[in-house]
Amino acid sequence: MELDGAREGDYSWREGRMPLYIYWLDDQLEEVAKEASSMFYMENGLGRRAFPSVQRLQSQVIEMALSLFNAPNGAGGSFTSGGTESIFQAVHTARGLWEEKHSGPDVRPTIVTPNTAHPAFNKAAAYLKMEVLRIPVGPDFRADVAAMVQAIDERTALIVGSAPAYPHGVFDPVRALSDAALASDVPLHVDACVGGFLNPFMKMNGEAIPDFDFLLPGVTSMSADIHKYGFSAKGASLVLYRDASLKRFQRFEFDDWPRGHYATETFLGTRPASPVASAWAVFHYLGTEGYRRIAGIVAETAKKMRSGIDAIPELAVVQPSESSFVLYESCDPSVDINAVAEQLGGEGWFVGRSVVPPAIHFMVNPIHAKVMDRYLADVRKAVSHVKAGRLTASMDTRTY
Repeated sequence: MELDGAREGDYSWREGRMPLYIYWLDDQLEEVAKEASSMFYMENGLGRRAFPSVQRLQSQVIEMALSLFNAPNGAGGSFTSGGTESIFQAVHTARGLWEEKHSGPDVRPTIVTPNTAHPAFNKAAAYLKMEVLRIPVGPDFRADVAAMVQAIDERTALIVGSAPAYPHGVFDPVRALSDAALASDVPLHVDACVGGFLNPFMKMNGEAIPDFDFLLPGVTSMSADIHKYGFSAKGASLVLYRDASLKRFQRFEFDDWPRGHYATETFLGTRPASPVASAWAVFHYLGTEGYRRIAGIVAETAKKMRSGIDAIPELAVVQPSESSFVLYESCDPSVDINAVAEQLGGEGWFVGRSVVPPAIHFMVNPIHAKVMDRYLADVRKAVSHVKAGRLTASMDTRTY
């Protein structure tokens, strides 16, 4: 009872009032994810010999993902705690590969990314003593491949593309980045943390999703979160490699202590087994058809939202608008989009905000299908209030 009360100030995600953080389909899928998670509540992923079941489930999840992402024979990957750890491992691996090829003076290797790439690349670089060169994107919010190529030199350990990038929800031109990576002999990482377990199924359904995975020969590594559109319990992500031998750069081993040999494949020591079991169960429960059904719901709900926003004269959907993302801005000087956000917050909606451009940032998932009419009605009411001068704006762009 006390824990229930602790949630009093939280937004009601079960009513579809959150455009991020929560990915939910229905009670049945939630129960599958939770029951599998609880079955492995006490097991420790660090204990490979003690809990071979966890290693077996983890390996099967990785194999299913590699197949989904068109990985060649000899590919491999690791189960991680989330997108930040997946990106950290990819950056760590790229640094190790660079150091193997470059001996000599102490030089800080670089990562070349669009400026829309996730902050986790800078976080990893800060820990690993690397430098990130963030290159401005084009007017369509996509990576400027020519400008990125100009930034590549002998210090470059990794280039990055997103599928899609979180700030605007658009896909970087991964095919062109793949060509650039091959021409420059530099690894390419594709951050598909958000879209990894949505993109392939949207594509199967006929949506215009560009190639973004190991089908492109220059893609060296990928990150994809299962706890987003994969719908597992949180703490579930993957870092995947075209060549499994690259995992040697992730591995940490230590012998100089009384207990003997210590080794970990990823950053964490003790690792919860619950997310592994949850991911395995959800993959098997949904299967390809289940994920395609979800992708269809997301695509149709996003289209409904775009048309509903564009039908409001004072607002416009920011273009391009792809995948599950919908950003919308004011096209009327008398309507401050941040004031609209304040009004929506007052109606009980958690509001994500974009800084460039100033816009409301919404990521559609299946739970929003049932509430989209209500959401659009509240947006229309918010615009009316703001236009009538009943509300002033404040700006809160925190992402935590």
